[in-house]
Order: sequence, then structure tokens, then C-alpha cells
Amino acid sequence: MLHALVTVAAEEGHSSGNPLLPAVYDITWSLVCFVIIAAVVWFYALPRIGAVLDKRSSAIEGNIAKADEAQRKAEAALEEYTAQLAAARKEAGEIRESAREDGRKIVLEAKETAAAEAARLTAAAHTQIEAERQTAMVSLRAEVGTLAVDLAGNVIGETLSDDAKAQAVVDRFLADLEASEKAAQ
Repeated sequence: MLHALVTVAAEEGHSSGNPLLPAVYDITWSLVCFVIIAAVVWFYALPRIGAVLDKRSSAIEGNIAKADEAQRKAEAALEEYTAQLAAARKEAGEIRESAREDGRKIVLEAKETAAAEAARLTAAAHTQIEAERQTAMVSLRAEVGTLAVDLAGNVIGETLSDDAKAQAVVDRFLADLEASEKAAQ
């Protein structure tokens, strides 16, 4: 069957040329179609594609410029933030140090006030003790004097009614007693 097709084609073409070359009319119409398509692409499609590519290129360049500007602004904001953070940290450190110093001063003042108050209370207590001691000494002298006069009167067998004489005896006795206490210390 293949052989029959080749014979039929050979009879129709009556051409004695190369069977691999197409007919002239096929080449002509193919060339005309190619030129029309090439002209449409060259004059219509390529300029539009070029315009679209140029527009896209400028948009990309604009976006890159915007991105660079945003990057610079972000870096500037970061530097400003870092500087503000450093300043805030420094100020916080100064505030902490000031608070520590104020605390030390308050504690020192409180200690000084407490020491002064303790000294005042101690002095007042000593004064009060000394006053009570003097009062007790006067009271004891009177009682010891009365007891000594009564005891001496009982030992002697007489009453010692002379107050001046009795007072002199009591004073001498107490002076001897105080002298012996001082000698013991």
C-alpha cells in the first residue's frame, strides 16, 4: 500500500525534481505568512512588551529606592532608639546612685539622731539617778542619824536630846563611812 501511495503522488506531481523540496507555491505562501507574522510581532508586540518591561523595570527600581530609603530610616530610628536607651539607662543608674546616697544619708542621720537621743536619755538617767541618790542619802542620813542617836542612847543609857550634838555625831559617823567606802574602791 505504501508503494501505491508513492506512485499516486508521483503521478500527480509530474515533477521530476527533488521529492524533499516543497513546491514553489508552498514556499511562497509560507514566506508571506512568515513576513506578516514577523511584521506584527516586530511592529506591534515587541514595542508593547518593551514598554511593559520598561515599566516593570522602573517600578522595580522605584521599589528598590523606596526599600533603600526605608532601610536608611529604619537604621536611623534604630540608632536614635539605641541612643535613647543608653541615655535612659544612664539616667536610671544616676537615679539609683542618688537613691543609694540619699538612703545612706538618711541612715546616717537616723544613727546620729539615735545616738544623740541615747546620749540625752543616758545623761537624763544619770542626772535622775544622781538626784535620787542625793535624796536617798539625805533621807538615809536623817534615818541613820535618828537610829544612831537612839542606839547610842540605848547603849549609853541616856537619851541624846540635843539635836546639834546628835547631828555632829551622825555626820562624823557618815563621813567615816564614806571615807572607808572610797578607800575600798
